[in-house]
Amino acid sequence: MLVGYARTSTLDQTAGIEAQERDLLALGCEKIFREQVSSVDVRERAQLVEALEFIRAGDVLVVTKLDRLARSIRHLLDVLEVITDKGASLRITGLGIDTATPTGRLMLNMLGSIAEFERDIMLERQREGIAKAKAEGKYRGRKPTAQAKAPEVMELHKAGVGASEIARQLGIGRASVYRILPSG
Repeated sequence: MLVGYARTSTLDQTAGIEAQERDLLALGCEKIFREQVSSVDVRERAQLVEALEFIRAGDVLVVTKLDRLARSIRHLLDVLEVITDKGASLRITGLGIDTATPTGRLMLNMLGSIAEFERDIMLERQREGIAKAKAEGKYRGRKPTAQAKAPEVMELHKAGVGASEIARQLGIGRASVYRILPSG
């Protein structure tokens, strides 16, 4: 059985998920799992978990693109292990990869490694850009919200309000309240 999995990162990407579903149906997928969540938080991808639980020996999990399935090579290998352990295979149509073949498994591992490398390079460039902007005084980061509320924290503290209640009233963390209050 061909089982499809479609994912977009946000709810705004309706056309993207519809296009994936259309492609998966055209390929003959009998069941399609779909979700619109970020791939960053793997724990939130309930439909992927459900798809992996659903597949059986001889089934093929079909995705249109590698980035719709996994964010890192580690996650990709974990997903692939679940699929393989069940006697199923993975097909990525956009890359022409089918893990039912040794060549397909090799290509998937290579492309997954390259994709992770590209992401690491992008993050490194981002860190370098932020460091340069900081050095030029153009980047200050986000304004510390708790410190901006220091006068209110002190006022509530003097009125005898406890740290937990101060944090709740001002919408800041209790640890932030303790950082603001004088020691002793």
